[in-house]
Order: sequence, then C-alpha cells, then structure tokens
Amino acid sequence: MLYLRSAVLLLTLATFSARAQTGDQAQLKAKARAIHEKAFMLDTHQDTPSNLIKPGFDLAKDHTSNEDAQVDFPKMKRGGVDGAFWAVYVAQGPRTPEGIVAIRKEAQAMFDAIQAAIRQHPTELALATTPAEALQIRKKGQRAIFIGMENGYPIGQDLGMLQQYYNQGARYITLCHASNNDICDSSTDPKGPEYQGLSAFGRQVVQEMNRLGIMVDISHTSDSTFYDVLRLSTVPVIASHSSSRALSDMARNLTDDMARDLARHGGVVQVNLYSPYVKKPVKSAERQAAEQAFFAKWHIKTSLNLYALPPDDKQVAMAEYATLEKQYPVPLANVQDAADQIDHLVKVAGIDHVGIGSDFDGGTVLTGLADVSDFPNLTLELVRRGYSEKDINKIWGGNLFRVMNAVEKGKSKPARKG
Repeated sequence: MLYLRSAVLLLTLATFSARAQTGDQAQLKAKARAIHEKAFMLDTHQDTPSNLIKPGFDLAKDHTSNEDAQVDFPKMKRGGVDGAFWAVYVAQGPRTPEGIVAIRKEAQAMFDAIQAAIRQHPTELALATTPAEALQIRKKGQRAIFIGMENGYPIGQDLGMLQQYYNQGARYITLCHASNNDICDSSTDPKGPEYQGLSAFGRQVVQEMNRLGIMVDISHTSDSTFYDVLRLSTVPVIASHSSSRALSDMARNLTDDMARDLARHGGVVQVNLYSPYVKKPVKSAERQAAEQAFFAKWHIKTSLNLYALPPDDKQVAMAEYATLEKQYPVPLANVQDAADQIDHLVKVAGIDHVGIGSDFDGGTVLTGLADVSDFPNLTLELVRRGYSEKDINKIWGGNLFRVMNAVEKGKSKPARKG
C-alpha cells in the first residue's frame, strides 16, 4: 500500500511539474508575442526587388517553400514585419562605359518595380525615407518600405548618380558586392585587392554620401575598405547584412575588433540569417573536394562570385552549383545559432550596436527561420535568453533608426580629408 501511495504521489508531482512547465512556456510565448507586436520590426536587407521584376510575381500570394519567395504580404503579416529595406541589388559586371549603361538600366528597373509595387498596394505599403515617416506609416496600418542599394557599381565614376539615387529613396548603399569596383576592394574578389581599401574616387563617394544623408554600408567590403570608411566618414556607418566572423569565418562577417570599432564609431551590425554566415558549415570531405574543384573550374573564390560571371557562364555555373549542393547537403544553422550570433555581437559591440538584416529572398534560410513569417521565433528565443523588451526593441529597429537619424543630422558636418 505504501508503495502504491508513493507511486501515486510521484505521478501527481510529475504531472504537476509538466503542467507548470507547460504553463511557463505558454507564459513565455505570450510575453514574447506581446513584445514582438509592440516593437517596430525592421529588417535591413531583403532582396525582394529581384522577385518584383519577375513577370507575374504577386506579393499578395502566400508562396510555398519551393517558390523562392520568402517575403510576401501573408508572411509579413504573420511575422509582424513593420518595415524593410528592399535592396536594389546588381551583380558586378564590366567596368566599361557600356557595362555602366547596362547596369544602370538594370538598377533603374528595380527602383521602378519597388515604386510600382507601392502604387499597386497602397493599403499595404508606403515608401519611407526616415524613421519618423516609418512610424507614421505603421500607425496607418501599412508597412514601411525603405530602399537600399547593394553594390555601388551603377554609380560608375559619376558622383551625380548618388543624388539621383537619393532622390528615388535610396538611404544606404553597399559600396561593393562580390568583386572590386571603381569605389573599393571587395572582401571576396578572386583577384585580390586593387586599391588596398577605398579608391580615390571611393573616398569622394563616402564624402558625398555623408553630405546627402545616405548611410554607408560596409557589408561585402574588404577589411581595409572597412577601416578606410571608418577613418573618413563623419557619421556612423552600418553593416546591413553581416554577422560575427568569430562564429563563422566568412569574409563578409566582422571580426570582434571590427565590431568594436564599428560600435565606437556609433554604427550598427545587422545580423545576417544566411546559414553559412551564422554558423561555420560542417562539410564532408567529399563536399569540400567538390567545391574546390568547382571553384577552380570557374576561377572563383566563393559561391558569391558566381553572380559576377558573364550571363551565359553564370547560368551554367549556378545550375552546376545547385546540383552540387543537392548531392552534398550541409546541415543548416537554426534559430538558436542566430541568437548565438546576437549574443556574441552584443557582448563584443554592445546592445546599442546590433540589429537584423536577414538577406531573405537572396538565398537565406535557417531551420526555424525559413522566411519573414518566422521572425517571432527569433524574438521568442531572445526572450528565453533574458533579453528585455527595451533590448529587443533596439535589436529589431531602434539601433538602425538611431543611426539613420545621426546620418541625417550629420549632413551639415564638414567632410574629413580623404
């Protein structure tokens, strides 16, 4: 009888404990959801314009996982997205007069597609150029669309293009992409550095961006370019979609010293959610050998360099790389790994200097963060780790808005000598 009573007591305690844990989890989720809904949810890097220019693409459709669309209205609603920087992205091409003319047309098509989407969906979207505008847009029940440019290649060597892009809404420009351009050295150009940082023209570009009020984005730049920018810029700069190199040794990511220096300059690093940049990929020997052979065949340094190949070569090479990835899959990083990135950068740079720049619609996917609808999962993980509502508000938009305001306020500062 005593044994039976003990068994019943143990079962009762176990049931009580399970119910308590379930209750705690429900309470935690409710707290996280309330914080998520209250915060201004800003993602500083989405490649959605690459979809907008596709014939028949419909933002109102809830796209499936195999349709290569991680941003649409249903997903934005489920994810609580209040604002995003849509990236006018162009791959690096020939630095010739003909190449510049062609790429400017390509960039303009994306600007036009963004404006067309806003006109087509006036109840859903509105163009924002300042944090104050974004907050007003949210009050009206719309989502604020900012514009960033990824790769300064369309500027060519014409500083006047900066004013033109600013007038169309661009509020940050990523100085380069996977290859060097007329502005600066890239972190991944297979030929190596060309200027050991900014070019002479690149220094003029940074000064003009400061004068206009365009944030300088150092994601994709070489380390030397990064430090040239910090020395030259009179206002804080951003890394719109980079993470920590200490956790994943990718050239686009920042070293701890770089993160600290960016913070001392008042800037912000927006954690990227592309799996290899979140956590060091665990690749089999066969995958490593296949990649090395593939890169050697195409004379490139990284898969990012695929985008800079001539059009015909790029189509063939990207198809080959897709086959390679299917044949030798690499386990994805997950929500916890993304939170580890935030933890590390907060520890190194401080809570005022970390944000989120997903790179969704640009190939990004994590387990538990497959598209913008999964953003609440990241907020839940941050709450679980003890981040306060104030901290989460900073990470999800407050820090970037602080930099935007500082860049706008700093337009009157005299330029530093380059």
